[in-house]
Amino acid sequence: MQADFVLTGFILLFGLAVGSFLNVLIYRLPRGKKIVLERSACPHCSHQIPFYHNIPVLSFILLRGKCQKCRKRISWRYPMVELINASLFLLFFYIDGLTWRLPFHMFLMSSLVTIFFIDLEFQIIPDKITLPGIAIGLFCAVVAPPPGIVQALIGTVVGGGGLLLVAYFGEWLFKKEAMGGGDIKMAAMMGAFVGWQKVLLIFMGGAFIGMVVSLVWMALSKKLRQERLIPFGPFLALAAVMAVVYGDQIIRFYLGTFLH
Repeated sequence: MQADFVLTGFILLFGLAVGSFLNVLIYRLPRGKKIVLERSACPHCSHQIPFYHNIPVLSFILLRGKCQKCRKRISWRYPMVELINASLFLLFFYIDGLTWRLPFHMFLMSSLVTIFFIDLEFQIIPDKITLPGIAIGLFCAVVAPPPGIVQALIGTVVGGGGLLLVAYFGEWLFKKEAMGGGDIKMAAMMGAFVGWQKVLLIFMGGAFIGMVVSLVWMALSKKLRQERLIPFGPFLALAAVMAVVYGDQIIRFYLGTFLH
């Protein structure tokens, strides 16, 4: 019992630490900054942050969400990313246990968290996340199936190819770009991790979540109604988490209800 408590605490702290690194990626990748060779600094005054003020969540609380130097507010995104990532790590620790699948699921969840916040703010999905993610997803299929390498390869093609077709159709229909290349590579990455059946669930779930959120968002925001720029990546990320956690149950329910 005590060992389980200690292990849970370790996973929690590890998730928070990785979440802190995700904040670095979220800030630096879309701005083209170096990832590991620059120390963390205040985005307002560029004052370098000492390591003891860079403790996940705790530093934000102790500093009351402000830079120690210039006293300007630090975004709530920083502790939010750390807590979300730690929560997902704990969730998959309880689902997978100490198996080979756990580190791969941790990688996938951290990738989705990073993509969610970058695409939400900048409307881009960096290749530095998705392209290595495809390779890691296929490697996971070999060493820690399911889905298995065949299903993962099909999932990669269905994921990337499916959104590529949507992009071509949307461009033909609306006479402008309807789907970015980042979304296509993200779908291929997810297909590599979950296989073709669950990546179809992700498409349907992402489209549904996106429709609901977009309608509410556009009803509340005049600026959004005018610009109509709503990134698809965050909706795919949310749907992917649900598909990984509940995908098997949803597929069994569908097969048992409609194809019985």
